[in-house]
Amino acid sequence: MVTAVALLFHSMAAYALARLKFPGRDGIFVVIFSTLLITAPVILIPLFVVVRTLGMLDSYAALIIPPLFNAFGIFLLRQFYLGIPKELEEAAIVDGCGYWRVHWNIILPLSRTVLSALSVIFFLANWNTFAWPPVATSGADLTVIHVGIASFSTQYGANWNYVLAAAVVAVIPMLALFLVFQRQMVESIKTSGLK
Repeated sequence: MVTAVALLFHSMAAYALARLKFPGRDGIFVVIFSTLLITAPVILIPLFVVVRTLGMLDSYAALIIPPLFNAFGIFLLRQFYLGIPKELEEAAIVDGCGYWRVHWNIILPLSRTVLSALSVIFFLANWNTFAWPPVATSGADLTVIHVGIASFSTQYGANWNYVLAAAVVAVIPMLALFLVFQRQMVESIKTSGLK
């Protein structure tokens, strides 16, 4: 549910930056794109302050929500939307559709494959976070798997078979997700290569 809301947010922002004409559009895109140059350790403390202010510390929301809203999704979707022919949008506007309906009925169905690929990328980014979870949570019940493997390797450092077995277990959800969305990811790569 949270991922769907984040994807819809990214899609609306990307649609506005790709298709709508308004003053400062390119400047806003440059500012959003420039946030990709900021590394995660730089924003760790401000992000902690925001999460604490919102009352999300020591919860699943603190682990899931902050990594979802980043500039990469807006950039990827904007580049995809620039490749969609404008004639489809113009025909819908001539038929009486507003921008919201054009986005909901035309742009979103066309971008199903790139949204699937982006959801896999978001899941992979959340799954592989290592620095943020110990900052946002303190309870042992909210320990993510990579932090758990790191502490597991300090306990059983000499027994690599335990550590490698834990690493294999950590890979299983990513493989399952890839197998489910494999067709959409390949389709997204094919369509982006044709434009």
